[in-house]
Amino acid sequence: MSDTHYRHRKFNTKDTYPDQKLDNDLCQVVCARGTLVFVRGQVGQNIDDFKSMAGENAYAQADQAMRNISQLLEEVGARLEHICRIQVYITDRKYRNDVYQAIGKWLQGVYPVSTGLIVKGLARPEWVMEIEATAVIPESEP
Repeated sequence: MSDTHYRHRKFNTKDTYPDQKLDNDLCQVVCARGTLVFVRGQVGQNIDDFKSMAGENAYAQADQAMRNISQLLEEVGARLEHICRIQVYITDRKYRNDVYQAIGKWLQGVYPVSTGLIVKGLARPEWVMEIEATAVIPESEP
């Protein structure tokens, strides 16, 4: 662990995208200076085995993505209420309502800033949305 960063759940894209011939070292979460937490974009797949969980149902994909974000935050000592910013990528405007309904279920009362983008596509064709999160752990908490 460096003095400024901790990288949590390291992986290589050879394992997560075997059909794409990639070889990049990445991680799911970076904690900076112990309080700033960056969560990699999450999609509708299980983070433990990388299996898609939700098919093309936008609500189910967003719900799984938020479940992943919650789990990853807990693993590094943060909670959903520490989220201060989310970025949401959606492949078609028609998915917007379902995606934001799922996000709203998880972030009720949190009030993060949010940016939503309509994008041409994501890394896999079955993914219709992706959610990134940034959180700040209050210094008064362990």
